[in-house]
Amino acid sequence: MPTCLGTTGPHDRFMLRAARLALRGRGNTAPNPCVGAVLVQHGEIKAEGWHKAYGGPHAEVECLNDARQKGVDPAACTLYVTLEPCNHQGKTPPCTKAILDAGLRRVVIGCADPNPHVGGGGAEVLRAAGLEVMLGVQEALCQDLIDEFRIWQTTDRPYSILKMASTLDGKIAARGGRPQAVSCPESQADVHKLRAQVQAVIVGGNTFYGDNPQLTCRLDGDGALKGFCQPLAVVVTSTLPKAYSTFNLLRQRPEQVLFWTSEYSSKTPLAAELRERGTLIWGLPERSGGRQGGGEGLSFAEAFARLRADFGCYRTLCEGGGQLALSLARQELVDEFLLYLAPRVLGDAEGKSLFAGDAVQSMDDTLNFRLAVADSCGDDLKLTYKPRRA
Repeated sequence: MPTCLGTTGPHDRFMLRAARLALRGRGNTAPNPCVGAVLVQHGEIKAEGWHKAYGGPHAEVECLNDARQKGVDPAACTLYVTLEPCNHQGKTPPCTKAILDAGLRRVVIGCADPNPHVGGGGAEVLRAAGLEVMLGVQEALCQDLIDEFRIWQTTDRPYSILKMASTLDGKIAARGGRPQAVSCPESQADVHKLRAQVQAVIVGGNTFYGDNPQLTCRLDGDGALKGFCQPLAVVVTSTLPKAYSTFNLLRQRPEQVLFWTSEYSSKTPLAAELRERGTLIWGLPERSGGRQGGGEGLSFAEAFARLRADFGCYRTLCEGGGQLALSLARQELVDEFLLYLAPRVLGDAEGKSLFAGDAVQSMDDTLNFRLAVADSCGDDLKLTYKPRRA
């Protein structure tokens, strides 16, 4: 069970359960947030629900429906929900109305709704109707759950996840760069589940040329999502490959590949040949002060916004390497850093590092993250970090 960092109290156990339920909808609810809810009576969870898909019933309604199917009277229970119930008509009716119609008298809420486009807080409506409302239980955790929603509401870009796997000494590959798995089989399977929840997977040129990846989700049976489509493959490189080369991405699905490259490279004959195969080439500007001559020197903000505008990408997954990871972090385009930490030590200073590319002289210049969730995945630690931003 994951360790969610923060204080504990009498209500935390139930809110933590609601948070775990919320994660079941991740990847299917966009552009809505993922939300979980439980009904509790005499210290026991009697019913559960979560927002399963965009346009479908919200978590509160799913939970109330579950209670009725089990013969549980919601009016005799306390509702725990990770996000403030909505008080507006959207794809579904207001959840505040469903709560009032069910006769509930007490509601415990994880965090307030950050949506600037919705007037009238659900918590105040419930209080005005005479319900006891508690707001802010496991607030930090519940706010992390809706970080995606906040990004979608306040920016024009997707929610950006950086995923990497390393040894205990921070190495993602040996000095030769030969493609070898760092993490355990369970972590590798977990990454495929993550790929099923995003619309684009991004890698750097060294990963493309050195690992020859497929960047597909390979889940079977119960692991596959209903209506799932393979994510777009995005490769960041200043050196474009030949259109009919033997790389897996160009052999297997050239029309689902997008190269982010320099504006110069985007106008070369190689780029024209790739476009003839249906492969997309976007020329990106060099960022001021960035390392020139490679993909890590590109400015990515407009490209991320275009992914959302052109392809409806609400969630992207970057899988490295180290220079691309650092560049995205420097440009504040890492909303979540997911690290699979393997219990192994390479012990070679020349091995490839998690983040690479800067010549930094002082700890004052570090990029700072906070640990949000710690979990285990097979033999590995699965650590979820959030950026500390001013």
